[in-house]
Amino acid sequence: MKIQVVGKELKVTDAINDYIERKLERIDKYFEDASAEVTVKTEKNEQIAEVMVNANGDKYRAEAEEKDLYASIDKVIDILEGQIRKTKTQKEKMMREGSIKELNSEVKEEREITNEILKSSYYEIKPLTPEDAMFKLQEYPTHNFLAFINVDTNKVNVIYRLKDGKNYGLVEPEA
Repeated sequence: MKIQVVGKELKVTDAINDYIERKLERIDKYFEDASAEVTVKTEKNEQIAEVMVNANGDKYRAEAEEKDLYASIDKVIDILEGQIRKTKTQKEKMMREGSIKELNSEVKEEREITNEILKSSYYEIKPLTPEDAMFKLQEYPTHNFLAFINVDTNKVNVIYRLKDGKNYGLVEPEA
């Protein structure tokens, strides 16, 4: 990693320079070729460390201020490492999702399913009046229909929600 250390209102000693290089090794392990610009400065009682890393076309920047310069360097490295890990995880996730989507589309192209029952649901049918069935369906806002045994006719009926979302339809068998 190429490292450039600049001190503003602060002389960069060999000890500070070595410490920064040692800490930036944590960042260097994530990239093959990267460069870093480190600025250390003093403002009032605060020691400020600012690091900007350029790697693989991405830029990462962090700044930290503490009473102690070494503490601010530690903090800024922690921030940068978090940013880099987050970005790498997002990129890996996008790559995985992209390959899965491509794989799924290839499978769909190979074998498109038509005229088959793909899903079966089982549930208990209870004897109800059509009005009670309507109230029961209202209890389940995600369901679009409810099958029930009509108490009056003793036959299976289906009550369903109409597209307007306010009214209902009833399916009754003939004779």
